[in-house]
Amino acid sequence: MSIKKIIEEKKSCCLSQNNPVVVLGFIVGASLIISTMIGAFSFYKVRAYDDSLTVTGSAKVQVKSDIVKWISFFTRVADANSLKDGYKKMDLDLQEVRKFYVANGFKETDLVISPVFMDEIYDPNKVSGSKQYNLRQTVELRSSDVELVSQMAKNTQSLIGQGVIFSTQSLEYYYSKLPELRVSLLADALKDAKARGNEIAKSGGKSLGGLKSASSGVVQVLPLNSIDVNDYGNYDTGSIEKDVMVTAKASFTLR
Repeated sequence: MSIKKIIEEKKSCCLSQNNPVVVLGFIVGASLIISTMIGAFSFYKVRAYDDSLTVTGSAKVQVKSDIVKWISFFTRVADANSLKDGYKKMDLDLQEVRKFYVANGFKETDLVISPVFMDEIYDPNKVSGSKQYNLRQTVELRSSDVELVSQMAKNTQSLIGQGVIFSTQSLEYYYSKLPELRVSLLADALKDAKARGNEIAKSGGKSLGGLKSASSGVVQVLPLNSIDVNDYGNYDTGSIEKDVMVTAKASFTLR
């Protein structure tokens, strides 16, 4: 029976009684009937639009870093009244550092050498005497020969033997083909999402339909076998061997 027919019948009945209370009751009752039927229709529409499944898939591959950045430094301590001599020693140290890199197959032009930085050494127990300063110079090398640079960083004894106070600040490893790899991994992640969706749909007695929407997650570059993922992505620079992982969220229709 239609809403219109129900209301007409109620209206005819109430008006025939010519009672204000009855008329008011008719208006309230009619409003409740209309609200209920509209709510039922809306619920039906929501259920119809919600006939979909959203799944997250992932893809991971192991890569080997093909770029290394080695940052090292050497230092000297000099008194305030002998800074000139300290700078001369730093210059001699720099010559030895350059020889070290050249002896291992690199050119001087491969090196990025900072100016000499000078920091005062504070000694709370010192009450007199001249101030002392720490002179420090940084050397940066970028190379695609990851293994060679890694070995060099472990074998700096020749510099130590020449009296150079030389230390490694950091070794950072990168993978240069990450943008291209991300595209291929995204395709694999969508395939994984579809495979998972198929299994979930089967368990519910349905089948997976077409793709409605898809979005990619952040790239995770992690040490091997690590699970230390981050919502904003990760880029591990401390390991030569890495795992690169990409996630993708996909929504499918259900049949």
